[in-house]
Amino acid sequence: MNLLLLKQLSILSGFAGVILGLVTIVPYISLFSFLILITCLSAFVLVYLKQNELIGLISVREGCIFGAVIGFVSFIAFSVVYAPISMLLGWLFTSYTQGFLRFFMTSFGSVVVMILLMILMAGISAMFNGFTGLVTVYVYELITGVKKNPDENTSVDFEIK
Repeated sequence: MNLLLLKQLSILSGFAGVILGLVTIVPYISLFSFLILITCLSAFVLVYLKQNELIGLISVREGCIFGAVIGFVSFIAFSVVYAPISMLLGWLFTSYTQGFLRFFMTSFGSVVVMILLMILMAGISAMFNGFTGLVTVYVYELITGVKKNPDENTSVDFEIK
């Protein structure tokens, strides 16, 4: 596995998750930024990396794996930023409608439930972004006509011990 590329993807998707966490606070664009985060952030990250030539040829399988990593890390970073700001705004302004997270801070059990829900949503985001990464790499292969050979580099293979 290419650990340097995985670190680059994690840092870039974490940064994108933080930015989308800050943007989602704005009420009128919150739905759009949340949908971008859940469904198609990996396409934007992979296209950005391709345009700046930070990644070379990747196969469809690697695109799926990279998309899943991007989705999971970006949603965790989003949750770390969005949840405290939303709870703080909910406590300060009673008319703030996105402050529903303030109800999770009443007891320890509700905090555990909130953390489990964030991990579940990060898994769902990883699934959707994995599919979007797969489609992005497939469309890139169709447009350019360049396809990675299976013997070329197997840097994303996992070993289970």
